[in-house]
Amino acid sequence: MSTDPTQEVETPSALRAARERVRQHPMGPHLASAAKAVLSRYGRATAARRPPPELLIVGSKRGGTTSLWQYLAEHPGMLTQFPTPNSKGTYFFSEEWHRGERWWLSHFASTRTRRRAEGRLGYAPATGESSPYDLYHPLAPVRAAQVAPDALVVAVLRNPIDRAYSHWKERRRHSEALGFPAAIEAEADRTKGEAARILADPTVTSFAHRHQSYVDQGRYAPMLQRWFDAYGREQVMVVTAEVFYDDPQAFIDRVTDRLGLPRHRVLDTSPRNDAPSDPMDDDLRSRLRVDLASDIAAVEDLLGISTGWS
Repeated sequence: MSTDPTQEVETPSALRAARERVRQHPMGPHLASAAKAVLSRYGRATAARRPPPELLIVGSKRGGTTSLWQYLAEHPGMLTQFPTPNSKGTYFFSEEWHRGERWWLSHFASTRTRRRAEGRLGYAPATGESSPYDLYHPLAPVRAAQVAPDALVVAVLRNPIDRAYSHWKERRRHSEALGFPAAIEAEADRTKGEAARILADPTVTSFAHRHQSYVDQGRYAPMLQRWFDAYGREQVMVVTAEVFYDDPQAFIDRVTDRLGLPRHRVLDTSPRNDAPSDPMDDDLRSRLRVDLASDIAAVEDLLGISTGWS
């Protein structure tokens, strides 16, 4: 039996049990905040014993990454993040780079936790994260390759017209005051110079670049090329959302095969984080189809596939 009391803190079951006890306590919210701070400090203090993740799901935003992540999270060999097992992404390569590599590594399982899991499972487990802004961020590929050069990079690409509309719907629930036609009309002015600012000063974060680039985040070819340049084509796995959702299990199997994990059947492959709504105006869809035609052709040429988006 381990004599290290902190080791028990690493297990998802122990973390969930502790959260439940805290939740039921009269001072639950205050205790939860304090406990998370302590565990986060512990994670940073032990960062040297936490290998980088084997899997990076980098996008696209509103493209199916939540579904893919949650399907993979059901695999017993995919270890949860620390100290919050239900976490999805760190956004380290895009907006949190200033926190440093120790902060990033603090989110992943320690070597000891991995060894214990391997003993229980009979095979080596894996860790990962899903930060869908990373596909679009101009500095993310180089940063990722610097600290996780051996990771499998996965991108799910959705029809850019539907992706733009879904992105706007998500922001509409938060801070977007404009309707969809007005928002895409305003996009060029809102985002003008933002990518250049990020490239000129790596400490810059841009609300407009991340949240108001509805159409531009669907111009996939240059984004993918940056990731190919950083990692090589063989290390970047790309799938369209349409192919992914047509047979989720088939793509999950491809990912787990590449990670060296045994195949695991996902019982419920219904889409996650889906937000049904009224359809897009037909005239606006037609205008966007014309606007994005060359970008769709570029990504089809880059990948050597027919997307069916045009």
